[in-house]
Amino acid sequence: MLRPESEGALAEIIRNAEGPLAIRGGGTRPVGRPVAGEDLSLVGIAGIALYEPGALTLVAAAGTSLAAAEAALAAEGQRLAFEPMDHRVLLGTSGEPTIGGVVAANVSGPRRIQAGACRDSLLGLRFVDGRGEIVKNGGRVMKNVTGYDLVKLLAGSRGTLGVLTEVSLKVLPAPETAAGLTIAGLGIEEAVAAMSAALGSPFEVTGAAHLPAERLTHLRIEGFEASVAYRARRLQAAMSRFGPVDIEDDTGRLATLWAGLRDVAPLAGKPGEVWRISVMPSEAVSVAAALPEAELLLDWGGGRVWARVRDGFDLRTALAGIRGHATLVKASETRRSAGGVFQPQPAAVGTLEDGLRSRFDPRGILNTGLMS
Repeated sequence: MLRPESEGALAEIIRNAEGPLAIRGGGTRPVGRPVAGEDLSLVGIAGIALYEPGALTLVAAAGTSLAAAEAALAAEGQRLAFEPMDHRVLLGTSGEPTIGGVVAANVSGPRRIQAGACRDSLLGLRFVDGRGEIVKNGGRVMKNVTGYDLVKLLAGSRGTLGVLTEVSLKVLPAPETAAGLTIAGLGIEEAVAAMSAALGSPFEVTGAAHLPAERLTHLRIEGFEASVAYRARRLQAAMSRFGPVDIEDDTGRLATLWAGLRDVAPLAGKPGEVWRISVMPSEAVSVAAALPEAELLLDWGGGRVWARVRDGFDLRTALAGIRGHATLVKASETRRSAGGVFQPQPAAVGTLEDGLRSRFDPRGILNTGLMS
């Protein structure tokens, strides 16, 4: 395995590469078609380069563990607003997630509905392209050498356009406290209506999820203690038309609950494949109707549906006619090798993607075929 210790060493490795490279961060989220090539690990390029709590800015090398970044933020009463998922729970992997891996996959959790996705917190980055050239964009450097908004382009590209070496992120203060509201007994249609009503309320809901198997709908409010208490009571009254609403104000129990929802723990450790389906929240009911045998978890008010189905199930055909896209997150290596992990793109978009890859990786050596 190749394990450079600096950005310069990484650039030299890529310049001198004679074949494909399989880019690795912490190795905790093997999503996509398995990549053939020499393993290239980024964990040697680690460390927090700059942290200015007053400016709400964190700059870290891509191989920095997510845990180290979050610990540094917690020490100053701050956090990553987008609440990144820990894929180890669902996928049963080991290792340590890295901040570069989080950005490369644009990993975003339940708080996305209120704080935005990972890419929305990304201020700037540095990476090495497929020619071995160091590119920097956004953040404190403010140099765009290509004419593209690389900050948005690289987030979610999974190492197919370039190998991240450093990311600059906007961070936010951690809330003083939180409260959770639970409505029991709702079917999916009622739950989606309840979550939509909560998210459309003035009470700043930061989480809205539903577990169909348990018929439990969970809402979350965060902030200053007095504000949270007031908003929780007001939201409880507003939601009472859907049924009895319980309030949970034990922050420890709430943290455990929402970590489980974030990491899709209810679907973990069970046979079958797991898909992540992104739709308009109003389409979640149609998704559930089209997948009567699936075990589901609804997040983002119904806008993200996790579905556990039997191995080999043709989920996209089952969802034909429903607007959105589906990603196969958990499956055997054999299944992923067949392709189709990511939603097929329209021809025009596919042509654009191919053009971008040829621009940034003209030799086609970076995570070749991973997203095909």
